[in-house]
Amino acid sequence: MKKITVLLFAMLLMMAGSAVKVNAQLKHSRQTQYPSYHGLIMAGYQGWFRAAGDGSSAKRFAYGDESRSGIDMWPDVSEYAKTYPTPFKLANGDTARFFSSCDKSTVELHFKWMQEYGVDGVFMQRFFGNAKHRDSASTVILKNAFEAASKYKRAIAVMYDLSGLNASGEDCSAIIEDWKYLVDQLKVTNQSGQKTYLQEHGKPVVAIWGIGFPDRPYNLRNIGLERLIDFLKNDPVYGNCAIMLGVPTAWRTLNADCLPDPYLHTIIKQADILLPWTVQRYSPLLHNDMDRYRDNLTADLAWCRANHLEYVPCVYPGFSWHNLSRYEFLDDVKPVASIPRQGGRFYWQQITTALNAGASMLYVAMFDEVNEATAIFKATDQPPVSSTTPFINLDGRPSDHYLWLTGEAAKMLRNEKPLSIKMPERK
Repeated sequence: MKKITVLLFAMLLMMAGSAVKVNAQLKHSRQTQYPSYHGLIMAGYQGWFRAAGDGSSAKRFAYGDESRSGIDMWPDVSEYAKTYPTPFKLANGDTARFFSSCDKSTVELHFKWMQEYGVDGVFMQRFFGNAKHRDSASTVILKNAFEAASKYKRAIAVMYDLSGLNASGEDCSAIIEDWKYLVDQLKVTNQSGQKTYLQEHGKPVVAIWGIGFPDRPYNLRNIGLERLIDFLKNDPVYGNCAIMLGVPTAWRTLNADCLPDPYLHTIIKQADILLPWTVQRYSPLLHNDMDRYRDNLTADLAWCRANHLEYVPCVYPGFSWHNLSRYEFLDDVKPVASIPRQGGRFYWQQITTALNAGASMLYVAMFDEVNEATAIFKATDQPPVSSTTPFINLDGRPSDHYLWLTGEAAKMLRNEKPLSIKMPERK
């Protein structure tokens, strides 16, 4: 009996030693101010805006001009340290100005707003082309964001967007190499100063967005998704990550906006967190559409619980891409404000519907997306005046209205304030 006990003790010591060795090899910090997504409202952060004179090598600029513009709402630039003149004019005849994401001061201001209004943090969009070519501008923006997140104590995580991956035999290998680069060179999971990388169950969250959408040129089965997930979860140096997948709204039923391929469920069951994309899928112009949103949420949550997955609903303030559609979809130009904000009422309806359905975390699309007019950061109610390029306004609301609403929602999510079905108003 004594020999058996000694043998068992020796085996336990060997197993413990192996576990310590594996953990020692991992390059992620085990410390973070954000050990769980639960109780948080995170937003998506594009950071892709450029301006003439900002030092970037972009051939086209974010704001465009009278004949070709890709944005539908205009930022409130009154607090930016640096702004740039544009071809557009304000109602008083002054030149309308725009910011650049390339400026460190721009990124710092955005994270300062997050802290001021109680937005918990953001997922930094890392598009496939950025991961593949690792262009300097997007990498500098990412670096600045991680520094700002640490400074202002905001949660931050990387979201790989598969947009840009084509059908010419490409796979997700570039993302594997890019993640190594981000961990080694930018220290994204081990920031200097305050550690704020978002974790779930002690694991850094890495999001992969764009899986299961039928308008993508790549074949879901042929891009190495299982290899990518296995690397992020099991690699002894760069793995031990929690995987969040961005999928279509109808991922569960495999119809409507989703590929009718059951392989999608195979991939989903290998993940940790699921994010269905709902932008444009619900509208305040459709009678009782929030009932449909509620019913889908309830069924989605039940499926995820049964399959041991976390679930994060997507909410958004409104949508417009009239200007972009003028040259992207020449035969199908979209109306201005096709999904109206209604002064925040539509946004608040989604938030309260999700919380009442049992959601414990939210994803906001998006923080700074003015192209499709989904931004919640400070925008102006008095955009440039143009005969050819219309911009939405804020229905008379102040520029920080959606930041404030998001902060109020975060308090209600964490039960710091009672949930109010009626949209709150500032006193």
